Amino acid sequence: MIYKESGFVMRIEKRPRLLRLLACGLALAVLVIGAEGRLQKADKQKAGTEMFKHDYAEVNGVKLHYVTAGKGKLIMFVHGFPEFWYEWKDQLAEFGRDYQAVAPDMRGYNLSSKPAEVEKYQVKYLVEDIRALAEKLGHKKFILVAHDWGGAVAWAFAIAHPEYLEKLIIINAPHPAVFQRELRENPDQQKASQYMLFFRSPQAEQTLAANNHAMLVQIVLGEGLKAGHFTEEDKKAYIEAWSQPGALTGGLNYYRAARVGPPANADEKPGIESGMQLSSFVVKVPTLVIWGEKDTALLTGNLVGLDKFVPNLTIKRIPDGTHWVIHEKPALINGYIREFIK
Repeated sequence: MIYKESGFVMRIEKRPRLLRLLACGLALAVLVIGAEGRLQKADKQKAGTEMFKHDYAEVNGVKLHYVTAGKGKLIMFVHGFPEFWYEWKDQLAEFGRDYQAVAPDMRGYNLSSKPAEVEKYQVKYLVEDIRALAEKLGHKKFILVAHDWGGAVAWAFAIAHPEYLEKLIIINAPHPAVFQRELRENPDQQKASQYMLFFRSPQAEQTLAANNHAMLVQIVLGEGLKAGHFTEEDKKAYIEAWSQPGALTGGLNYYRAARVGPPANADEKPGIESGMQLSSFVVKVPTLVIWGEKDTALLTGNLVGLDKFVPNLTIKRIPDGTHWVIHEKPALINGYIREFIK
């Protein structure tokens, strides 16, 4: 073997020690560069989280814990199941640079109040929580960003209170009328939503909490831990949030209060509430929908016909994104939001 670089030629087979030194040096350089990259990422994350402020607000009969960063116009981030404010840590760091970025723990979650009555988790109360929190923070006009169950609440908020919103950004959360159609007519979505019936069952808490929340860890963090989207510190934070007294029940009560899910039997027909007109579901706010197309729970059929309910609609599809696309591609998500709200 002959190694040639910049006119310098040596016979490597006669230089085994030199070859080993070169290989070791190259390996060391790779390790150093990788370590520097990880340290820079950690320093950047630390610098972002240092600007976070934790606080509480008494609103709508509950105490909501929220995290805020920055000053200016309000941009509120609303999490889904089974997450908490921490879902949005990358967005708080990014948008806290030029907005007042706020991410609450929704009622029932983490450090917020957890009403005992299932009916207290109906969407009308969740919508009012958001409105009251925005006003408590001194804003009557704001940008709303939401995912999963937070998205369901955000859709309802935009329908009920369009006057409060400048822009609406939804990430992998179906419009209520479209989702009811899919549950009624699409066998694939019916199959994909079977887990909702389990979440409504009395056994859900015990099953999800078993073995230090092993099932939730696998569902939410499993693939992300393997791919590096989540760290062991993230895992620790999630388990701590799920371990708060009553937190699992609070999150599951969203499903129970809404009775959301596919038909439990042949006689059950999900659909728009009797007497409700399609016009009741129209969103009059400029709306961006971001969708990870590999979501196995909420399928892309939920994008079909969405423009009938959202006249001012922009859709950004992420072909290799899953339901957890916020964690998988935070820079891309931030870029799409920036582009839409500028």
